[in-house]
Amino acid sequence: MSRISQRIERHWYQPVWWLTALLAPLEGLFVLLSTLRRLAYRHGVWRSHQLPVPVVVIGNINVGGVGKTPLTLSLLAELQACGVRVGVISRGYGGNHRQAMLVTADSSASVVGDEPLLLVASGVPVVVGRDRVAAGEHLLSLYPDLQLILTDDGLQHYRLARTLELVVLDGRRGLGNGRLLPGGPLRESAARLDTVDAIVVNGDGGALCLPDEVPCFHMRLVAQRLQALAQPEQTRAVADFADQPVIALAGIGHPGRFFSTLQGQGFLLQQCLVFPDHHAFTPDDLPPGDTPVIVTSKDAVKLRGVIHDAAQRARLWVLPVAAQLTPDLAGWLLSRLKIRHGR
Repeated sequence: MSRISQRIERHWYQPVWWLTALLAPLEGLFVLLSTLRRLAYRHGVWRSHQLPVPVVVIGNINVGGVGKTPLTLSLLAELQACGVRVGVISRGYGGNHRQAMLVTADSSASVVGDEPLLLVASGVPVVVGRDRVAAGEHLLSLYPDLQLILTDDGLQHYRLARTLELVVLDGRRGLGNGRLLPGGPLRESAARLDTVDAIVVNGDGGALCLPDEVPCFHMRLVAQRLQALAQPEQTRAVADFADQPVIALAGIGHPGRFFSTLQGQGFLLQQCLVFPDHHAFTPDDLPPGDTPVIVTSKDAVKLRGVIHDAAQRARLWVLPVAAQLTPDLAGWLLSRLKIRHGR
């Protein structure tokens, strides 16, 4: 990330007046274009396409990581436990695919993106595509008995009609300075929250001002046992790293949350390495030495494909997180969608 982009991102959460004024013309242009686009769909100039099964969008109105993927994985586990036949469509950010394609465990992150590889590990069918309508149609052509489709991100992809919209917010960072890109972190104004079906707050969101009439769910990310990158069946407890310096590496939307989680778990962080979201890793991204390197699950799916040296792979440990939701979001979804289940 360049120094300029770092300064602008810092302004989103610690605003300074002169940057607000400097970015105002670009923000105004963004507001104009995004408003015209929404109006074009609302008034039928551009058409939204309806799939034959319910579609639930899991998205956000601001840029940066908010925890959508852990939330999606949690929902998938709950829905499968209820006997619901569910699939996922995703844009597949970071992948170079051109057409809608099915993701498999053997797919390359450079082709399908990193998040879809995490999602397919849950056991549900996942299709990536730049056009989410085409992705949904391809998914249903392969699995016509699906009862429900979740779309990872895509809140602003209005070409795909949706049955329900879930918006995820970071409880700590909230909506930043409340301004739209590039003057702030928002893709859509805060008023968009009044129109969604539910809001999920990741972490403590006591300072957030949320619409009273929209159901609100709370999510907590809980760290699991660490897994060896080379042998995922080999796990270690956090206590096994007590008093041992480690290096933290993250190429996600909000790396600070990952580093804070590690510190909260008691890790002694010798160094924190930050890479852009969806970064295409190379072996040179690992620092020399034999100090253990702790990475996110999202980064691990890419590192497995590029780190082949046995000694370097042995240094890498993955810290998975699991989302805990209150109240029961999966049950609320099934009730709203009137989907019968076997539990």
